[in-house]
Amino acid sequence: MGRALKHVEIREYVRGLALESAPGVATPSERDLVDRFGVARMTVRQALDALVAEGVLERHPGRGTFVADRDRVPTAVTGLSQELARCGLVVETRTIAVRRLAAGPALAAAFGVEVGHQLWLWQRLRLAEGRAICLSETHLPAAMLPDLVEQPPPSLYAALEARDLRPTWAEDTLSARTATEAEAALLEAAVGEPVLCRHRRATRGQLGIEVTDTVFRADAQPLQITLRG
Repeated sequence: MGRALKHVEIREYVRGLALESAPGVATPSERDLVDRFGVARMTVRQALDALVAEGVLERHPGRGTFVADRDRVPTAVTGLSQELARCGLVVETRTIAVRRLAAGPALAAAFGVEVGHQLWLWQRLRLAEGRAICLSETHLPAAMLPDLVEQPPPSLYAALEARDLRPTWAEDTLSARTATEAEAALLEAAVGEPVLCRHRRATRGQLGIEVTDTVFRADAQPLQITLRG
């Protein structure tokens, strides 16, 4: 069985255990799952990251992964993978490109770092049922995910949470425009077709975490975003 199918098999196995367990119950460890399914640790981590992004599991750094409280109000800051999962979408994420760059004045100000600070630019395409729905360009400090080129995670926020770096504050700015030629090609849309744009800047305390620009097809399923005051 291929690695992608193993990832799905592990994810659904753990999902089944979670649905039969009470909130707060520990899930099998990564080592247990590696031994059970005979796969690499990164394959197990990919499956668990997806369940964390969906809100099925929650991680506590230094303690492990546990079944989440299904009645818990979502945290104020959630990643796009979790938002789409709450809409009932089964989302596939494809990395288009990852490259390192030096922060210019605007990005340096957004992250609160010096000009020239090393950042990642991570471009991703998300699909639901094989259909492109949005395109994202994320900037984040390179030191936060040093192995991003070799192992792009299925969920940025799950990967950040595993490192105790999940954002605690975010500001989203929404706007509308028409798709560029490059965007239209990736989103399988017509050039000039309306798109919804979301610009996000997220921090954890005084630490800049991400600056992401996402372009949604106008006919994609609306996002359902729950915020807690």
